[in-house]
Amino acid sequence: MQKLDHWIGGASSAPSAGEYLDVIDPASGNEVRRIASGNAADISAAVAAAEAAAEAWRQVPGLARARLFSDLARAMRENAQELAGLEISETGKPESVALGEVEGSATYFDFYGGLIGMPIGETLDVAPDQHVYTRREPFGVVGVITPWNVPINQAARACAPALAAGNVVVVKPSEYTSSTTVRLAQLASEVGFAPGVFNVVLGGGAGAGAALVQHPSVAKVAFTGSVPTGRAIGKIAAERIIPLTLELGGKSANIIFADADLDAAVAGSLQAFTANAGQVCSAGTRLLVHRSVHDEVVKRLVDRAANVRVGRDIGPLITRDQFSRVQEYFAVAESDGAVAAAGGTVSAVARETGGFYIDPTIYTGVDNTARIAREEIFGPVVVVIPFDDDTEAVALANDSDYGLVAGVWTKDVSRALTVSDRLRVGQVFVNTWSTASVQTPFGGWKNSGYGREKGVEALHHYSQVKCVTIKL
Repeated sequence: MQKLDHWIGGASSAPSAGEYLDVIDPASGNEVRRIASGNAADISAAVAAAEAAAEAWRQVPGLARARLFSDLARAMRENAQELAGLEISETGKPESVALGEVEGSATYFDFYGGLIGMPIGETLDVAPDQHVYTRREPFGVVGVITPWNVPINQAARACAPALAAGNVVVVKPSEYTSSTTVRLAQLASEVGFAPGVFNVVLGGGAGAGAALVQHPSVAKVAFTGSVPTGRAIGKIAAERIIPLTLELGGKSANIIFADADLDAAVAGSLQAFTANAGQVCSAGTRLLVHRSVHDEVVKRLVDRAANVRVGRDIGPLITRDQFSRVQEYFAVAESDGAVAAAGGTVSAVARETGGFYIDPTIYTGVDNTARIAREEIFGPVVVVIPFDDDTEAVALANDSDYGLVAGVWTKDVSRALTVSDRLRVGQVFVNTWSTASVQTPFGGWKNSGYGREKGVEALHHYSQVKCVTIKL
């Protein structure tokens, strides 16, 4: 069985305790490899390597760093089949999806490489005898903790802006999906990133993850994952007084008004809750539909869901625990009297392969107070809730502990703008549902977290402001 070790200081590093964890292929339920089980000692070694590289990395001229980013993006594309294969082995995703995620991840390094050297401060007109300016400087060692749903994308999304801002990184990927993050760090070393600039420590959250947040030399942490873990990290960070970027859960509302193009709205709404088998924080899992078109939308959505090929168009749930969790929600829905217009069962593909497959599931007869309408299920499950007017639609959408994204489907531009302004979320899609652009800032309100990934905005979250005042 293949073993995967940490990547520390530009080299493979065995776990200090000699312990390894099993990794399961969710498409078959079989063990696929073993990964190092890191602990505080491994984190300390990685942070020490990062600290040793920090000052030299910060001093690398902007154009030279930008060339390294370009070289890394090119190397990712040249090794796309290998990276996609690793991703598939641990997530079960269709090949086209895995290749798309590799391409998107390379684009982060294209984008942030192009921003290196951009103006990062301003001159302030304070007084004639004073020259006052600001500049943005790196934190130093940034800890990055990523989830299992889109591993290479999440690693690139955080590491590219962190490195572009002049930081060095120690990444702790999910123990379920670690391989592509290690390979990404290896490629960075191969194209010329200095040893210690990009480090990866493998293992569980209790051993490696907590130690990373607690380490006194880690000056900033970026975490993507669950709300409970985000809260736990927040408590540690509060004690240490370090900044966080938290991208947490979602229960995003997707609103279809009566005047919408129903063909486009239904197609987009299906994609919103089935992409990556629903394992997306920004999935549109609360479908709010004007009562006059509710039944028609449900009918069309059910028809389209029947054509989704489980195992080919969408992959399995990535962990055994998540597979069980979604099935528990099926029991909750049934006890609450929800009607499964489609799905609500383990897929036949799961029984045939032993994989963790769930059929696209559409619940009706649900109101916004039901557990399945309020809690993040993280599977290909949507609840459809009717509304009578714009005010009620906005109230329902905002009546959530989360505030990550929302969708609005309407031909009325005035309504689109007005509703978008009233939605308490970090991002709104109008007549589309997509989070694909590297350029758009992404992050949430309320329990969905704070701080922003992607776009120019992310650079501000991976740097800190210094003001200099000179008496002339």
